[in-house]
Amino acid sequence: MTTSSRKLDHIRICLEKPIDAQIRPFDDLMLVHKALPEIDEAEIDTSCSFLGIRLSAPIIISAMTGGHPDVLEINIRLAKAAEEVGVALGVGSQRAALEDKRLECTFSAARDAAPDIPIIGNIGAVQLKRSGPEIIERLASMIDADAVAVHLNFLQESIQPEGDKDASGVLDAIKSAASGPTPIIVKETGSGISREVARDLVGAGVKIIDVSGVGGMSWAGVEAYRAAEVGDYELEQMGKLLWGWGIPTPVSIIECIASGAETIASGGVRSGLDVARGLALGASMAGTALPMLAPATKDSQSVVKSINSYIRALKISMFLTGCKDISRLRSVPLVVLGRTREWLEARGYDTRKFSVYRELAR
Repeated sequence: MTTSSRKLDHIRICLEKPIDAQIRPFDDLMLVHKALPEIDEAEIDTSCSFLGIRLSAPIIISAMTGGHPDVLEINIRLAKAAEEVGVALGVGSQRAALEDKRLECTFSAARDAAPDIPIIGNIGAVQLKRSGPEIIERLASMIDADAVAVHLNFLQESIQPEGDKDASGVLDAIKSAASGPTPIIVKETGSGISREVARDLVGAGVKIIDVSGVGGMSWAGVEAYRAAEVGDYELEQMGKLLWGWGIPTPVSIIECIASGAETIASGGVRSGLDVARGLALGASMAGTALPMLAPATKDSQSVVKSINSYIRALKISMFLTGCKDISRLRSVPLVVLGRTREWLEARGYDTRKFSVYRELAR
């Protein structure tokens, strides 16, 4: 099967099947309500700067698709909506366009539709290793990207019938790419990044990490459905077994921040409240993908409505915690509960610093 056909499979399954994780780690984070916010909600500023460009809110429509003619309109609608609202956009893996130049337009159309926002290119870590660091500039040039995401998807590759499981030499490839002129963002695809890996990445020169932890869509789940469709019973069972494999998104955010990296919260970001929770943990941006896919099959205004709903919930969350701007979310007290707290304490973190100590320092 070609890379292009596989991309169409992914979109179809994401639209038709239940593929989310069976846990909601963001629900373990409780922002402490401030009954006297002492600010005017109308004056709350959700804007931020990302990759040197001013945005209306710290939101990225994360990488979803590209690489097949049938998904061209989806990328155009996502891009038009991101441009209208003023948020960032990531495109799906550009591997298919490297294999077939005729597919470049399914990615470059995003920049044509969105000339003023940050756009993030995308390539798998294995393809980066095989192609060499110079491929980053080719990918960036293809879509006039402001950065290129190098995605780590080895769980997906392990379940995928056509999966590439050679992860040797990837860190060296990332180190070479990180020294180039185009910023790179290392991004997981649903299983999170630990502090140990984050430290290796920072040591290799990576400055931005997109955690994409457990809590959102499961690529193991997507590949389990694909395996079932081709009759590969063993891989189908492996996908089901490892559906929830990985590090919960809030845990991964904290671990990557501890490494010194600028951190993007993604993986189960299903509302503006989740955006606020991620930023309160210390992330600088939040990414969401799956909730924007179905609206993008309709028209760009449906995507605009979805993004605006996120921004509205983010603003209300800021109002109810007394935050006049995004930077103040980092200091609001929040309580960490449940399995997320158990995870963090088992990993040596004192969760009281997010509630008691912040309040004492105010």
